[in-house]
Amino acid sequence: MDSLPKSLAEMLGKHIVAAGMLMDEDPEQAYAHAAYARGKASRVPGIRETFGLAAYTLGKWQEALADLRAARRMSGRDSFLAIMADCERGLGRPERALKITDDPAADKLDAAERIELRIVASGARRDMGDAKGALAELQVPELKERRARPWIARLFYAYADVLNELGRQDEAREYFARASSVDREGVTDADERLAALEGVELVDVDTQDGIIWTDADEPDTDDVRTESEEQD
Repeated sequence: MDSLPKSLAEMLGKHIVAAGMLMDEDPEQAYAHAAYARGKASRVPGIRETFGLAAYTLGKWQEALADLRAARRMSGRDSFLAIMADCERGLGRPERALKITDDPAADKLDAAERIELRIVASGARRDMGDAKGALAELQVPELKERRARPWIARLFYAYADVLNELGRQDEAREYFARASSVDREGVTDADERLAALEGVELVDVDTQDGIIWTDADEPDTDDVRTESEEQD
């Protein structure tokens, strides 16, 4: 915002910071802050990016797509290709989503951004009824990754989900389990999906003893006691 008067830049900066902080907990307010900033300085790439992201969190696909495209033109940054492609999916245009995911600029993205593109591409294939194509989109070298990173958890989860749709339950179990093992930030519900495939019910999670399971068909919650209950 270097091109703006100092006082205006400071004021709009506060709105952008507020939008970023509220994006998850109060997306409506985040959108309002971003919209105010956009109305005052629509030629600033960072403001257009923030507005695009805020619109995306609310499912305002067309607004998000338009502003992220504008921000890309202004800044030359390609970081939001996956979100742009997902907006096309939201608008019911999976073919256009695939064109974005195949953008040559994707080769310059970092690993997390490239994986998000592949996940969106896989979703677009599924939108078109092509589950095998969806699986192929996710068959990347990172499937062998073992480090606990949110984007790896999302990749394993997406791969497991397509395997399950294709009726390959044994492989789906393996990848849901892998997703669970590396999902330290809780970005997926891999535990619940794995439990459903195993025919058991997740009834509690203990930070010391780990996950507690019980038979889904014969739940016996009276026998399941938390550590705090046992101490009482």
